[in-house]
Amino acid sequence: MGQGSSSEHAHLTSEQISTLLAQRFAQISFTPLELYCFNAVFRSLADSESGVRYWSEATLCRFLELPDALGAGSVVFHMASYLGAFPLPSQAPAILTHEAMLKVVTIMTERFGAVLKKRSRELWLRELYRSLAIYDKGIRSEIADKENEAESEKRKEMATSSSSLGFAIDAPDDGDDGDEQEDDELVLAALDSMDAAEVFKQGEQSNVHHSIIPTDNLLKLVELLLLIAPIDAQQSISSLAPDLTSDRVAELRQAANVILSSFGVEKHPGVTYRTFNTVVSSCLPYLFIGLHPLFEHFLFAKDFDLAKRKNGPASPIRETKPVIPPPKPVTQPEPVLRDPGEILNLTVLSQLSFFIQGSQLFRCLRPLYSGNKHGFSMGSFEKQVFNWRAPTILLVRGRLLPAKATSTRERALEDMLPPKRYPNSVPDTADNQTLVYGAYIPQQWKHTGKTCFGDAATQLFQLSPTHDVFSTSQFSHDYVYFNKSPTNPPGLGFGTPIPLQSSAHSHSQQIFRPGSVSLHLDDALEFGIFTHLSEGGGSFHPSKLPCRKGEDWQDRFEIEELEVWGCGGDEVAEAQRKEWAWQEREAEARRRINLGTGDIELDRELLKMAGIVGGERSGGSM
Repeated sequence: MGQGSSSEHAHLTSEQISTLLAQRFAQISFTPLELYCFNAVFRSLADSESGVRYWSEATLCRFLELPDALGAGSVVFHMASYLGAFPLPSQAPAILTHEAMLKVVTIMTERFGAVLKKRSRELWLRELYRSLAIYDKGIRSEIADKENEAESEKRKEMATSSSSLGFAIDAPDDGDDGDEQEDDELVLAALDSMDAAEVFKQGEQSNVHHSIIPTDNLLKLVELLLLIAPIDAQQSISSLAPDLTSDRVAELRQAANVILSSFGVEKHPGVTYRTFNTVVSSCLPYLFIGLHPLFEHFLFAKDFDLAKRKNGPASPIRETKPVIPPPKPVTQPEPVLRDPGEILNLTVLSQLSFFIQGSQLFRCLRPLYSGNKHGFSMGSFEKQVFNWRAPTILLVRGRLLPAKATSTRERALEDMLPPKRYPNSVPDTADNQTLVYGAYIPQQWKHTGKTCFGDAATQLFQLSPTHDVFSTSQFSHDYVYFNKSPTNPPGLGFGTPIPLQSSAHSHSQQIFRPGSVSLHLDDALEFGIFTHLSEGGGSFHPSKLPCRKGEDWQDRFEIEELEVWGCGGDEVAEAQRKEWAWQEREAEARRRINLGTGDIELDRELLKMAGIVGGERSGGSM
């Protein structure tokens, strides 16, 4: 950037900077067609006062069709008012003029990638945090004091058990100076793209570390994000949820509270940037993806006709009422979730899409196995799931077992496990006592012998009462196992290594020892055990939630429902159907074989010699 350019822009007013930046974003982020649609949409609904055209909160909420029942309209308008002032936070809340709305749409749809060549995702999340946050040093200091007090206690505990801090991540933080230097990288890059970076360097800067997001505001936004997660760019919220009943609102509120528990809101009056960034990055990487298609509604207009631009510059541009164009007159669109289950419904599906890409979930999940429908047995599980040649999602719901066994079955489970040393993850006083754990399995299911299956894309997660995700580690590759034989461990699960078998069968070898972060379901699919040791060292990393740092727990629960869902849609379902049909034909053919000897036992021996029955071949019912 030349000196003449810097000197020229150094005297620009904030309004001129805002206009220049909006123009630069428009040039880089939108096609001419999209920009034309945006202009038409803005003009058609803009209010005018003192010669200034702008959008009010009511106009924005009405255009986006934000439902009143969720109360998220004011939160979205607050975000837009902050982003409209970008890159000058002191100007917020901004009037949503044409230039301001252009910046809002650019940032909400994450279309500034051409401006930022690196770290665009991280910086995008930072701007979203700022748009949600309030700045109050008094409240922030109170939170910081509590965090420092808790951190001090943990350091004392670590000092008593070890003479060193261990890993660098556990070392105390000396301050936020490094983060402050990075706070304004997005602004500098954007201004530099229009040769105005010098203005910002001489002007104002803001610090996210003196702010918090109010819990209630984040709750309302998460409810909205759960609702709009499956939305397409040209789909209205009203078509996605035509009847937002009180039951659905309560369901959304419950799921949003589960997600907010990941941020530790029970102990703090709000969410700090450090907590926000850690939780979203590790457990909710796709939380805000629904904002992309929602704000892309600005880029589509009804009655759009390029011929209107050919009438010459003197002809007025006809004002049109912007609405989302109706779907093409084709067959009925595929529902987001064709057959809801007892665990998986639309809300849980949206929760899954916050850490599993929606392209693998929406309109392509197929129910493979349900314990209450197909029976709680390993055989039924195998029959329904093993022929699915695509990724699957396992969900299990249950209730914690009492501290002392109350039945023969519970006592048998206790005998199989070491004495319980760790507490439950759910306090006895918690309102939500329902446990929901699950796993994403990227490979086809199979029997395990000496080694487990799965790869680094496998995920272990918890959906209730706290949202958490446990990613794979490289320490070991014991991701998934399925054992019908009476070997140790019998059953199916994730994160526990297959023990080496020996000829000796001592009592100690009969004890099942779960992995450090693992989920195990017994061979009767009756009980589940989820173990979490913060020291790690297994196939899955321990929780990265700040509110769970250093916590150990083990949940032993009775299974109420178990479901497996297949990703892949109709093509994979058809391949599974053909595989089932082939297996039925093979079994029927074996049952009908008659060698003509008249002696059934002799026929069977001949078939065994031919390898048709016996060994690993069942021979059907013969």
